[in-house]
Amino acid sequence: MPKTSVVILNWNGKKFLQHFLPSVVAHTQDAQTEIVVADNGSGDGSRAYVEQHFPQVRLIKLDRNYGFTGGYNRAIALINSPYTVLLNSDVDVTQGWLTPLVQHLDAHESVGACMPRIRSFSQPDSFEYAGAAGGFIDMLGYPFCRGRILGTIEQDKGQYGDTRKIFWATGACMMVRTELFKKLGGFDDEFFAHMEEIDLCWRMQNAGYDVSCIGTSEVFHLGGGTLPNNNPRKLFYNYRNNLLMLYKNLPPGVHVSVVALRILLDWASALIFLLQLRFSYAAAVLRAHAAFFRRKKGKRNKHNMLGIAHLSGIYRGSIILSYFLLRKHTFDRLRI
Repeated sequence: MPKTSVVILNWNGKKFLQHFLPSVVAHTQDAQTEIVVADNGSGDGSRAYVEQHFPQVRLIKLDRNYGFTGGYNRAIALINSPYTVLLNSDVDVTQGWLTPLVQHLDAHESVGACMPRIRSFSQPDSFEYAGAAGGFIDMLGYPFCRGRILGTIEQDKGQYGDTRKIFWATGACMMVRTELFKKLGGFDDEFFAHMEEIDLCWRMQNAGYDVSCIGTSEVFHLGGGTLPNNNPRKLFYNYRNNLLMLYKNLPPGVHVSVVALRILLDWASALIFLLQLRFSYAAAVLRAHAAFFRRKKGKRNKHNMLGIAHLSGIYRGSIILSYFLLRKHTFDRLRI
């Protein structure tokens, strides 16, 4: 049995497999590691490509597209390695990238998940939007990263090359303890895609585990491979899933007021979209709210009675106000 399984979830991403899978194979294969492609019912020849060109890669064939959450849940159910890396199909890994992640989990039993430092594939001197050097949230649940706050992306000058606790690790490249992932129920299938990794890391922390970013490990992420950042459907998932995450994980007496305030702020953003004549974006916000109110009733994290005082990686303020009013555009200006 391998010690680590690197699982790449694919859906009609043959072009990404052609471009990025060779680097994963070249820089990852050893006796203690297996590479797995979990295919979400692709129809573009992805499976045939993997079978023909990479027979050493284990191929899991799912019968249809279960999304990011369902696809990974089904794939990891078939994984027996102690550690699993969730790796996007559009990530270019580097020589030795995996070793610091494995060593960190080996040395720290309290860490449930970790991630490398992630730079942009298209702009290699800058951090990548989705994960950068580790994820954080503010008191209202707005996510941001070391190296990326809202629309400001920093250049990587070695300022975040350390190892530190974070709130969430990005699903673009995230190592988890396999049994812990399964014990916590994996990703929430209701999310389908986007913010499911933040929800998972929140549940890990509530269960007593830490999440870390390992600055000595580095990969490059293209990003936007399935849904571009400016896609209304992606906006829908982000708005809906953020509310689901807050509802599930905030302690009683807090979640109602925070969710209500977030809904008001979401309406304000929808109004801005309308004034900008971006009608599909405004509609996405409203559809997200409608979907949230149709959510599965009573689905709450059983550990959320602990509150949030014990959690790492929370900014005790508003990242929106700090960014726009106080002009704090980089992580080093925040006190976390």
